[in-house]
Amino acid sequence: MKILLSNLLAIYRRELQSYFTSPLAYIIAVVFWLIGGLFLVALLLSPQGLIAQAAAADQLGAGAQKIDLPYEFLQIYLNLLGSLSMFVLPMLSMGLYAEERKQGTLELLATSPVTNWIVALGKLLGVVTFYTVMLLPIMIAEAIAFASSQPAFPPSVFLLGHVGLLLLAAGVLSLGMFISSLSASTVLAAIMTFGLVLLLWVIDAIANIPGIAGDALSHLSLLAHYTDFVQGIFDTSGLILFLSYIVLGIFLTAQSIDTLRFQRS
Repeated sequence: MKILLSNLLAIYRRELQSYFTSPLAYIIAVVFWLIGGLFLVALLLSPQGLIAQAAAADQLGAGAQKIDLPYEFLQIYLNLLGSLSMFVLPMLSMGLYAEERKQGTLELLATSPVTNWIVALGKLLGVVTFYTVMLLPIMIAEAIAFASSQPAFPPSVFLLGHVGLLLLAAGVLSLGMFISSLSASTVLAAIMTFGLVLLLWVIDAIANIPGIAGDALSHLSLLAHYTDFVQGIFDTSGLILFLSYIVLGIFLTAQSIDTLRFQRS
């Protein structure tokens, strides 16, 4: 067990270091911060923003519908961040194994004594950690905005929404890691991952068919289960779905590298 943890930590450190020394990763992070910051400012401070709408409702008095400003902001903003992440996450996962193929080090990983499960888990933890670091400045900006709300906004709703975003990201990155293990082209891996994620994101629209098949497809929706977290609803089915995508991605990646190991033997 100690050896497995040591190997996992070594892979994790190697992967995390590769992100923090990659110019492309910094470019992705800066673009994410810029767009996320623009979304936040526009949503709160633009002439059509939530603060302006709340002020207009106050001026109209009792006849206007009151706006729960913090809750409305959190729902809209996290949905925007979720949509933005659908573009960012495939770019983060595209090089997890594709770069190894391109540099000729994938064969070394495939034939090393470290199990493929440990390698895949270490790589996934590395990229999820980098995404979490990307998300932290955005969360700090949100917390500053919420600090001025009266009455105080429940921190549990805030945290649950961001836990949902991290679970969503981990599931997408895990599936993207598997797709990356199939190709030596990072661009192709990113496009294929985006296509798969888009399908899982809008599968609710496809699942509008009667019967068991429609119900089964609707349960695979990333958007539906993510929306529950954003609304402050902890649904175990959503947690199980995201964890299932994470485990599925790791399993398929390990099997993909096992196939390569078998071909080399």
